[in-house]
Amino acid sequence: MMPSIRARVVSMPPAGWIASLALAASLAPAATAGLPPYPETPRGSVVDDYFGVQVADPYRWLENSDDPAVAAWTEAENAYTEAFLAEGDLRPAIRHRLTELQDYPRAGVPMERGGRLFFTRNSGLQKQSVWMVQDGIEGTPQLLLDPNTWREDGTAAVSAIMPSPDGRLVVYAVSLSGSDWEELHVRNVDTGKDTEDRIPYVKFTTPAWTPDNLGFFYSRQPTPGTVPAGDENYFPKIYYHRLGESYKQDAFIYDRPREREIGFDVTVTHDGTYLVVEVWAGSSTRSEIYALPLSEGFKKPRPVLTGFDANYHFLAKAGNLFYLLTDKDAPHYRIIGVDPARPDSAHWTTVVPEGPDVITTAQVADQALVVETLHDARSRLALVSPDGGSYKQLDLPDLGSVGRIRSRPGSDWLAFAFTSFLFPTTVYRYDFARGELAPFYRPQIDFDRDAYVTRQVWFESKDGTKVPMFLVHRRNLVLNGNNPVLLTGYGGFDISMTPRFSTSTLFWLEQGGVYALVNLRGGGEFGEAWHRAGMLEKKQNVFDDFIAAAEDLVTQGVTRPERIAIWGGSNGGLLTAACEVQRPALFGAVVIGVPVADMLRYHQFTVARFWIPEYGSSEDPVQFKFLYAYSPLQNVKPGVRYPATLVTTADTDDRVGPGQARKLAATLQADNASGNPILIRIDTRAGHGGGKPTQKWIEERADIYAFILKSLGLPVRTPPTPWRLRAEPRGH
Repeated sequence: MMPSIRARVVSMPPAGWIASLALAASLAPAATAGLPPYPETPRGSVVDDYFGVQVADPYRWLENSDDPAVAAWTEAENAYTEAFLAEGDLRPAIRHRLTELQDYPRAGVPMERGGRLFFTRNSGLQKQSVWMVQDGIEGTPQLLLDPNTWREDGTAAVSAIMPSPDGRLVVYAVSLSGSDWEELHVRNVDTGKDTEDRIPYVKFTTPAWTPDNLGFFYSRQPTPGTVPAGDENYFPKIYYHRLGESYKQDAFIYDRPREREIGFDVTVTHDGTYLVVEVWAGSSTRSEIYALPLSEGFKKPRPVLTGFDANYHFLAKAGNLFYLLTDKDAPHYRIIGVDPARPDSAHWTTVVPEGPDVITTAQVADQALVVETLHDARSRLALVSPDGGSYKQLDLPDLGSVGRIRSRPGSDWLAFAFTSFLFPTTVYRYDFARGELAPFYRPQIDFDRDAYVTRQVWFESKDGTKVPMFLVHRRNLVLNGNNPVLLTGYGGFDISMTPRFSTSTLFWLEQGGVYALVNLRGGGEFGEAWHRAGMLEKKQNVFDDFIAAAEDLVTQGVTRPERIAIWGGSNGGLLTAACEVQRPALFGAVVIGVPVADMLRYHQFTVARFWIPEYGSSEDPVQFKFLYAYSPLQNVKPGVRYPATLVTTADTDDRVGPGQARKLAATLQADNASGNPILIRIDTRAGHGGGKPTQKWIEERADIYAFILKSLGLPVRTPPTPWRLRAEPRGH
């Protein structure tokens, strides 16, 4: 049966409203103890029928980003938010301190091709990190790509890069204004000049070079206008691009034309014998593996593992086996060896068995597997022989997280990043021959780390499940029941929230605040069972966990509800919005970043149909019921006293449609009975958050912290001694 979903009446904003909005914006007074009226937001008369349930959507018109009325509303709301923040303005001091904290040199994890190392570097306040190249470990870094020269405001970014096997060329992806849409270019490393190769209409692809260095495989979206509007976000195809030819001549390799919510990852094995294709099903942790022997030319890849019965992630080829990370019959994951010629499970080899901790990733180097696991949301790193006969645990410097690991089969070294709340991201290099682990690039911050403390606590959620939470604060902080707390989490898409360094967090700690990160169900910290306990019909568990974390902080005498600020983005924006709506009296300030907020219509915008396996769809009568039960937009109630709220989005966000944020803010403004401010900040020339220039990031954080401090009644503290930040040379 087809779902019964239809719009009955659509009412547009009244004529002349745009001019009245502009006038309201120009006259909006600064916020004082008594808030001025919000800009007028006309209500339409849209009512949808979901399986006999009538659901009003009065602000449907705010979904249309191209409507001049929406642009005028945006201008008025931004002016209102600016007026509120400008009253007793805290932002200059906040911006100054964030700028000081962010001004330190940093570098990324190097990848090696053809004896050359490729890595990112930022001198401190550069808008975008640049890409460097150097010959060998002891070589001198040279500038390869500088996106800061491409746009004056710094909104052009390199979103992906892949060097050719011989290290002479790189294919790189350019993203503008934080968009998910990318364009591929090719640069000659020796000359520093781009070739004429250019490939538009690309999303979510990492190119894979053939061993002859003459071209690469990649996936490309349909050209806009060749498919129904919106479908350009789906139905990718894999192509092979030969250097020097137009992308329109690229050889077609593979697609799934009847399946909308799938995507591809492509890899060429280190020995150059196979193209391996991972087919992923939307946002779910389910995938398939296909393979094409390159000796056979550009044919359709053969199935290896199909049926979407588990998650299979290709790691490397060793001998005749594909090493795969999988949760098949292993919720904590295991590593198996699969012969593509005999892929049935009877012939699988267990390389690394499932253990008590979740295997998050692995790489192959020098005939060893580099395996990262999570123990209570903290990273461990080990070297494992392919036969499982030997095992060596690497000593990590702190309670924290391993970032990107880079190595190659046969390489005598590996590199990885390590970070923690109080440990700036440091790049390490492990030498297999010497058995030594040493810094490759370590930013040095001159401050007393011992003045702060990180601890992990466990609390009980609504259904009795034990959930962990990290707490970070000054060591001498007296937990007196009145401490300001910044509580955050994510809880979705199998994403693990682990300790990571951020100057934004450090700013909050300097203010005498407690930073609290919750490892909610829906994440990947404890394996696939933990993930599935927070998705689809069990999504409410995520909100229950977060609410229980806030309650525990109160019960344990850390804080009180009026001093709790919650902040989340994207799926985390859904989290903070849902928790605000369900327990408004539990929080003093709420930041809802780029949120998925309308769970009945979210899947109709941008790439959001990919998320149906995680959330469900209102087009299904069973799934509609649980989506409707917690969807933030539909559960805002008139007459409820909601806490101070700041919703953030960007006008060009093509990941989560900004109309959801606009509708949520308008609804809260109309229905809130508390007198607390309900604000929305709508950025321009910015997307979902990726590729944001440093100055934009500082401006956004300054606005958010000013809102939080003001809402909690706190001043800006100036640290007695500014931190000094410098980069320590490699190997020291």
